[in-house]
Amino acid sequence: MKRILSILLIGAATLGLTAQENDSKEIIKKGWNFGPLPVVGWDSDLGFQYGACVDIFNYGDGTNYPSYNYKVNLEASTYTGGSSLLRCYGDFKTLIPDGKLFFDCTYFNAKKFDFYGFNGYASPYFGTDFGVADGEKSAFYWMRRNQFRFVTSLQRRITGNLHWAAGIGYYNIVTSDVTMDKYKDQVSLYDLYRTAGLIRDNEAHGGNVLQLKAGLVYDTRDHDSDPTRGVNIEATLVGAPDIIDRAGYSNLGFTFVGSHYVPVWKDRLTFAYRLGIQTKLAGEIPYYFINNLNTLFFRKVYTEGLGGNASVRGINRNGVVGNGIAWLNTEFRWRIVNFRFINQNWHIALNPFFDMGQVIQPYRLEEQKAAYKAAGGELNPLNPFYSGNEEKLHATAGCGVKIVMNRNFVISFEMARALDGRDGQKLWNNIGFNYLF
Repeated sequence: MKRILSILLIGAATLGLTAQENDSKEIIKKGWNFGPLPVVGWDSDLGFQYGACVDIFNYGDGTNYPSYNYKVNLEASTYTGGSSLLRCYGDFKTLIPDGKLFFDCTYFNAKKFDFYGFNGYASPYFGTDFGVADGEKSAFYWMRRNQFRFVTSLQRRITGNLHWAAGIGYYNIVTSDVTMDKYKDQVSLYDLYRTAGLIRDNEAHGGNVLQLKAGLVYDTRDHDSDPTRGVNIEATLVGAPDIIDRAGYSNLGFTFVGSHYVPVWKDRLTFAYRLGIQTKLAGEIPYYFINNLNTLFFRKVYTEGLGGNASVRGINRNGVVGNGIAWLNTEFRWRIVNFRFINQNWHIALNPFFDMGQVIQPYRLEEQKAAYKAAGGELNPLNPFYSGNEEKLHATAGCGVKIVMNRNFVISFEMARALDGRDGQKLWNNIGFNYLF
């Protein structure tokens, strides 16, 4: 990872003087544009990724460039950590007058899915090598999860930059203990939570979730994928009636996500920040869906948190979950070089960042405390239910490099470090697609 970043920065410095002279000669894209690519990535939580994808853009007559009329993405990839995905999503900006249509259809197969308990610092963290001999891999914080997801959202203008939006989502989730032979004799936190009743029998193996969404969107960004100025605010009411499984997990929630892009120096340097708040208003959420981020339009494949590459970069994936969560992402985006290559417009950007988040509405916290007391009231390997610590901000710092084609296709390299060892003790790094927000 460090070698890749070094090569990119040296290349940017070499190209800098000549490339900046060509800023005024940007190629206006028209018609169809295909971007077939091998998928080669890395994620500290998932391992090395390989596969193939294609981005298909339609720019029409070029009037709206760098914005596109339609975009469709197809991807098939797998990770050495045991996960794989099949995905198709589309973003249609001109199909509906004064509106847009979005859909996402994805299948995830995760043989090792992270589970760290509930409520952030209220759950003790023993480290990734907990409970095994030196040189062995621990499955204590892993479980198995397969998920099928289909989401579609519609947006229409009310007036000016204000829009109404509505959507529907269906999720089928299957969970179990890790089934890989080399881990089958290990005790996991998922096992212990099931035994203690923190994960109930009628949710232990997953279930079905139907979501209905309605909200307002205010958007003044100059661009969708690579904005340099403006704001984007989504306020969404989300209902999940339990009409399929009828297991008692109907719920109602509210999600607010607001992003602001402040130009510091022309379009070369931008300060960007995003504030997110998600709360439960009524009902009960099953444990297997407590980590879902209920946004209308996806920017990342994974829409879960907190932790990982979709929310607070640098803390353990799914390390901070609760009925209500809040998070803040801040970063500078410095476009250090522009250039033309294979008849496309490219630029390289640097983005140092600082992220934070925490649980603001606990999930089964009293049950955690009760399980801890029932197991003897002393923290040990068989009683990992409650740490006795108050929840507080989880913070990280890091930096990334972006390679951007036509302001729409973004290859991302990022690394970060948790500022508290209870959120992870290793350097987190990720190679993937798109800005975080």
